[in-house]
Amino acid sequence: MSELWRKGAGEVARLVQSKEVSAVEVAQSTLARLSSVNPSINAVVQELPDQALAQAAEIDARIAAGEDIGSLAGVPVTTKVNVDQKGFATTNGLRLQKDLIADTDNPVVANLRRAGAVIVGRTNTPAFSLRWFTRNSLHGHTKNPHNPALTPGGSSGGAAAATASGIGAIGHGTDIGGSIRYPAYACGLHGLRPSLGRIPAANFTAPDRHVGGQLMAVSGPLARTIEDVGLGFNAMAKGDARDPWWTPVPLNLPGQEKRAALALAPSGMKVEARVQDALREAAKRLEADGWVVEEVDCPDLREPARLQAVLWLAEFHRGAAALVEKEADPDSSFVYQQMIRHCPKAGLNEVLDAIQQRVTLMREWHLFLEKYPVLLCPVSGELPFPDQMDVESADAFDRVFEAQLIQISTPLLGLPGLVVTTGILEDDIPVGVQLIGGKFREDTLLAAGEAIEAGGPDLPPVDPR
Repeated sequence: MSELWRKGAGEVARLVQSKEVSAVEVAQSTLARLSSVNPSINAVVQELPDQALAQAAEIDARIAAGEDIGSLAGVPVTTKVNVDQKGFATTNGLRLQKDLIADTDNPVVANLRRAGAVIVGRTNTPAFSLRWFTRNSLHGHTKNPHNPALTPGGSSGGAAAATASGIGAIGHGTDIGGSIRYPAYACGLHGLRPSLGRIPAANFTAPDRHVGGQLMAVSGPLARTIEDVGLGFNAMAKGDARDPWWTPVPLNLPGQEKRAALALAPSGMKVEARVQDALREAAKRLEADGWVVEEVDCPDLREPARLQAVLWLAEFHRGAAALVEKEADPDSSFVYQQMIRHCPKAGLNEVLDAIQQRVTLMREWHLFLEKYPVLLCPVSGELPFPDQMDVESADAFDRVFEAQLIQISTPLLGLPGLVVTTGILEDDIPVGVQLIGGKFREDTLLAAGEAIEAGGPDLPPVDPR
């Protein structure tokens, strides 16, 4: 039982609920794995052994008393340091916030607890959760466990590196421009960015966000199997009145036709040959499961990406620009200047126009996804980047920014996105694909993800290289 850390969330919950193993045994195994591998990857920046063991003991006691614990009974998970967790700092990778201690749990953290999950640690993020790479001046540098020369992704890079290494079966992440999907891609995992309104979330250590963040920022799960992504999603999605955006829509809706659109290079983006190969292979796996896959052009992604930057940076300019200067983190300072170059400060009229145009673009996409319930497309135009590539130069940043077009654009539209890893290439380079679905149709994405996963290799936890 010393390798219980290898097991997925579904199996752990079944074993714990049936009393075949105890939640304490699972926690001890996972904490031992954390101690063994985390020093080489720096994914978990705050270990919680005492709290995890106390949580696990409580779960065992409740099971012994005949209580129904929940779908994640005894399942080890991690939470990201940009969400409130009672008694711990919501650092968001900032020295300025190292003492910003939360008095209450963010709703998504509360939901994980209610489902019986055991939180073993808090995971790293770049300063301000601003990059597709994970390094900051407070917690340091997170490494990709498959290949330290590659980025682990960001901003949920710590969550992805931890989950890929067997430090928890499910990692909590957040996503406003790919921060769940890209780390899943870079670390050989599956990751779900849910629809706006699906998973309640709110931080009470800071004022509520402006409209850009409210419309586009979400929480979601990363895991090594699609089953575990679904379990994490179901647990996180329980309603909480503290988030007015949460919407009481059933998690499973009437079935949709098995029809998918394949876009190898949407909106003229440059897509590497091996990424296109992964897309074609994923299409074959869908077809083997009875899906009809058509290669078609999808609606434009460049205007949604531009407007996403307008809305998000309008908030960032107003609320965080001074903090970027005060924090003086070299990476985030450089990245912020590059983003200003791509999207100059917007006035009130530009923000109002962006909100107006958003509805027009959403309508076009909703109609497209009515015909094709799933869009199969790249996560990134390139394989996972060399680590820290974005801060090498302005040209390098531009290359990264262009490759991430789909990750940037879809949050504006409020659409869910699921990244499915399809395998590990030579030189330990992960690769995968992205599925985009209609609003609140995570169920359809997960069904398609299962079909793609079933046709691929098993992906056990990786021993960091």
